[in-house]
Amino acid sequence: MKLLKKCAALALALALGLSLAACSNAPASAHSATSPAVSSASGAAGARLLTDGAWRQVELPETVERVVCVGVGALRYTCYMGAADRVVGVEDYENEPSLTRLYSYVNGEKFKDLPVIGTNGSPSAEEIIAVDPQVIVMSEYASADADDLAARTGIPVVVVPGSDTTLDEKAYETLRVLGELYGLEGRAEELTSYLDGIKADLAARTASVPETKRPSVYVAGVSFKGVHGFEGTEAHYGPLELLGANNLADSTGQAGAFDIDTEQVLTWDPDIIFLDFNGMDLINQDYAANPDFYNALSAVKNGKVYSQISFRSYASNLDTALADAYYAGCVIYPEQFADVDPVEKAGEIFTTLLGENPYNDLKEAGYEFRPIVLGK
Repeated sequence: MKLLKKCAALALALALGLSLAACSNAPASAHSATSPAVSSASGAAGARLLTDGAWRQVELPETVERVVCVGVGALRYTCYMGAADRVVGVEDYENEPSLTRLYSYVNGEKFKDLPVIGTNGSPSAEEIIAVDPQVIVMSEYASADADDLAARTGIPVVVVPGSDTTLDEKAYETLRVLGELYGLEGRAEELTSYLDGIKADLAARTASVPETKRPSVYVAGVSFKGVHGFEGTEAHYGPLELLGANNLADSTGQAGAFDIDTEQVLTWDPDIIFLDFNGMDLINQDYAANPDFYNALSAVKNGKVYSQISFRSYASNLDTALADAYYAGCVIYPEQFADVDPVEKAGEIFTTLLGENPYNDLKEAGYEFRPIVLGK
């Protein structure tokens, strides 16, 4: 009888232990729908728990000094956090610095010789193991499954939302998760406060402009899955969205970037046209072949065609998108933005997010804020 009681007690203790272990790994259920908590708790000795952007409880080392980043936004936001020095391997796309991805341009010397650990959100488990990171930072947009990748590598995977627009909740959540991961909560708070200020400033400057006084705007040459010409536009285009601008593409019922029938643009006859530099070669080629079409547009005739520095490369680059928003504001609402020098503002944004200001390098490469004359 004593033996039976002892066995029963042991079985009960084991069941309680398994129950507690299961609870410790269960996703939190009391977080808000838009902002998962990023809180740590004691795990194993010398470890901590973090709730990532996919509601997963991830056990991490107390200090994280070696990471790899997988998928859209993971490396970009790591650079915004000032943690580029902790990266020990990159996707093949990130070995080549590009002015269309300023985080890669600014950190080009750090990244150009790092081992390749995958391509465009498709990680190589073997290559990741070879560079021995403590943590894999993976964007929601990656093609891998976080739990499967963690199992194959034996390395914890922290999922971040990333962002493919400007100041959406995903951008803020990514900063919060990375702040907790890297022990850089102060930097995350600094950036959150700065970005909130940008968002509020842009909204406040245009809030009093009546709908009837908002010029109609068309954006062309927008990149998505490659380069596009005058037909490439975007509904809810980030810089215009922050300004509450009258983006004609919004009226189509489309979402995101798409190709439009350019005859519709002629029918709309926008007051102002913005051209993304990425599409300028195609646009100028089309202008040479069809000058009458372009010259029939009021914006072309009235010299109301302006640049946008390309910000969509491996999804949206927040730094350039925000600079574009201020330049667009200066063009569309000159009275409300009379006190803003868009080049100085771009420098402030770049320095805050990237740690330095590469605007002059952009300008030397032909990317700058200026009016555009087609065919030149």
